[in-house]
Amino acid sequence: MTDNEFRFFLSCDINLPVTFRVERLEGNLPLPKFPNLENNAPAENRSTELFVECALYIDGAPFGLPTRTRLESTGPSYCWNELITLTTKYRDLTAQSQLTFTVWDLSHGEGLIGGATILLFNSKKQLKTGKQKLRLWAGKEADGTFPTSTPGKVPRHERGELERLEKLVNKYERGQIQRVDWLDRLTFKTMERIKERESLKNGSSHLYLVVDFCSFEHRVVFQESGANFLLPSPIASTNDIVIVWDPEVGKINPSEHKQLKLARSLTRGVIDRDLKPSSNERKSIQRILKYPPTRTLSGDERQLLWKFRFSLMSEKRALTKFLRCVEWSDVQEAKQALELMGKWEMIDVCDALELLSPVFESEEVRAYAVSVLERADDEELQCYLLQLVQALRFERSDKSRLSHFLVQRALCNIELASFLRWFVAVELYDPAYAKRFYCTYEILEENMMKMAAGVNGEEDGFKQWQSLVRQTELTAQLCSITRDVRNVRGNTQKKIEKLRQLLSGLLSELTYFDEPIRSPLAPGVLITGIVPSESSIFKSALHPLRLTFRTANGGTSKIIFKKGDDIRQDQLVVQMVSLMDRLLKLENLDLHLTPYKVLATGQDEGMLEFIPSRSLAQILSEHRSIISYLQKFHPDDHGPFGITATCLETFIKSCAGYSVITYILGIGDRHLDNLLLRNDGRLFHVDFGFILGRDPKPFPPPMKLCKEMVEAMGGAESQYYTRFKSYCCEAYNILRKSSNLILNLFYLMAGSNIPDIASDPEKGILKLQEKFRLDLDDEASIHFFQDLINESVSALFPQMVETIHRWAQYWR
Repeated sequence: MTDNEFRFFLSCDINLPVTFRVERLEGNLPLPKFPNLENNAPAENRSTELFVECALYIDGAPFGLPTRTRLESTGPSYCWNELITLTTKYRDLTAQSQLTFTVWDLSHGEGLIGGATILLFNSKKQLKTGKQKLRLWAGKEADGTFPTSTPGKVPRHERGELERLEKLVNKYERGQIQRVDWLDRLTFKTMERIKERESLKNGSSHLYLVVDFCSFEHRVVFQESGANFLLPSPIASTNDIVIVWDPEVGKINPSEHKQLKLARSLTRGVIDRDLKPSSNERKSIQRILKYPPTRTLSGDERQLLWKFRFSLMSEKRALTKFLRCVEWSDVQEAKQALELMGKWEMIDVCDALELLSPVFESEEVRAYAVSVLERADDEELQCYLLQLVQALRFERSDKSRLSHFLVQRALCNIELASFLRWFVAVELYDPAYAKRFYCTYEILEENMMKMAAGVNGEEDGFKQWQSLVRQTELTAQLCSITRDVRNVRGNTQKKIEKLRQLLSGLLSELTYFDEPIRSPLAPGVLITGIVPSESSIFKSALHPLRLTFRTANGGTSKIIFKKGDDIRQDQLVVQMVSLMDRLLKLENLDLHLTPYKVLATGQDEGMLEFIPSRSLAQILSEHRSIISYLQKFHPDDHGPFGITATCLETFIKSCAGYSVITYILGIGDRHLDNLLLRNDGRLFHVDFGFILGRDPKPFPPPMKLCKEMVEAMGGAESQYYTRFKSYCCEAYNILRKSSNLILNLFYLMAGSNIPDIASDPEKGILKLQEKFRLDLDDEASIHFFQDLINESVSALFPQMVETIHRWAQYWR
């Protein structure tokens, strides 16, 4: 049941007798004054025999005979714990039904202790359930008239901490508060101490009777027997909306279900084989096949695909939609669907990813998807590896076909093995799926350790595994260095000195490794040590390390190591940038993107590739304009704006590429400090803390395209700006063609712990789908995107936010 659902029973449908349990009396009885007892007789020697008389009143009149509990004399705590069952049934109750409880003392004549009355339905017309603590009116017999003069409910102005705690305990016992054993024990001990303290502070002048009302699976809502929902209401004459409850909303219509079963009957299989869709039906089928993978099929659409399943077998796009319309709970239907799946035209890898989503639970379907993935080469597989590891969450077992496939491919490619190991290792922190990911980790380790040395001089499996384990040891040492550097008091320069001192002194083994280590970011590169003199620290709250590693081939590799920041979201975004770059290049459109490498090595740590560049904020501060900055590196007196045509073209293309990608992915919090520019003119984005439409800034433009970028293209009227818009529209249409692939990859991330996806996966994926505007054709989408660009350029409000952000950076 979701949080928005409210399931309930109607009181008129409950043909059960009213039942409750009289539990105990709380508080101290007043000492009775009996003439035959000595004034100095101890109270504990005075025998007291109590019973409780219960009666039901309906609309202020007694209904049925009163019922009495047994006598109880084991004071001072009187506990009957007796179940009372009345002859009246719940269906006979009215909204003003009341129970009266009167406590009598029979030890010395029939002495009245006190009474209380309680309504059976609350103000929301819901039946009261669970424990109810009633305050007795001393010396008064319970009054059943309506309204009563002896209400058991403590008046609102007199309620204190004890009443609040009693209400919470009642919710807990009804299952409305989650049970956590260790926390519950501590809580109840604390509550006992609070009760003792409150009773000492307030005294114990009142007596309370504890009654436990019967509970049901769902709430019970009052409804008179024989009520007709269709009768006109007196409110109807006033144009107000009257909400009518329909008990059958959301339930299966039996007649429709029967018709559907008959229509899909397997005996019709012989007829269905020869059926061909009409012209209108063919149009409907083509429309359905164009649906994004996130769209749910209606009953009629499912029926249409099932009816023409045989004629659709040559259409590979139709398989995923067909499998969605199968009634998997029907054994015979599921069996026929699996047979057809085996004969269907082989689907693309993109569609195979959809079959690994949580929608498809059939092991045979998921195994079929893995068999399709086997056709992908290592480069393509690496593009989807992050999502395939997340898809392990949706498998039926820990040792699934998918996990074995990933391990087998990793054994043949050390880069895949390294990334697979890291992706799985990071998920070990998730308690819900730690066992499953650890199982895959073990399979990878066991199989790699058994590998013999390759004929081409490749290392044996044991050495390869050890080289991967040393990556973890390296990151652990970098975490330790980060902590030590943070503890240094003083400015950034002092922290940098401490870093270089550590690398040259206590941790000098990091300067030259005993054996080369495969770089976690690029496993094909062997790193041999850190260069202390070229290592530094960024001026930031988390003090990320900027490290320069020597490589085995005599070069260097620069990385950023962060501790204290979850970079899994950045890892996903950069993976998407890399994938989109690949898709654009396959269509011969190179937009000079910079998909730098990112790898999360833990929940709050990771590595990023360092790309020499400067932020637009720095460039504009020092050079006044982007063109002035580029003239410094690529001057050309005969070129446009005094720079080479190649440099300007690179700048325009990279601006176009990131404008489209940041729009599609809904990248937020864009400011001039996370827009970077390389010397060759390539612009790129960093720091993806907000995605899928989330943005801390008010009124963000659809794309981050500041006026300085437009000015670098010669202004909004120049030929270069027109070329920029042309590249944007071309890239947008190319990526729209691969919308299903991108949506499937995000759908597989639905169970991940990435903040902006985990908060509401369904909403995030629907936002992503909206950005593709799949309802438009290519020409209409060009007009749509040009309007977006114009809207972003004319958005002047963000300029003020940029100034504020620069002030924040200055004072950091």
